Amino acid sequence: MYEPEKIQIETDYIQLGQLIKLLNVLDSGGMVKTFLQDQGVLVNSEPEHRRGRKLYPGDVIEMEGIGSYVVIRN
Repeated sequence: MYEPEKIQIETDYIQLGQLIKLLNVLDSGGMVKTFLQDQGVLVNSEPEHRRGRKLYPGDVIEMEGIGSYVVIRN
């Protein structure tokens, strides 16, 4: 198992859609919406399809074929 990439946030939380856009792995908000509807991600090992899901420091996001990330507070 490898260490997830750390994603620093300045606020109390970040929404899942914002985090995916921040990663620059998908080109647009529309692509993020479609990706989450069709494939989804794992948040703390639970399936998630909502762009508005609030992610807090310590949450681990796994995107199949893309990578694994952990939210940390700056």
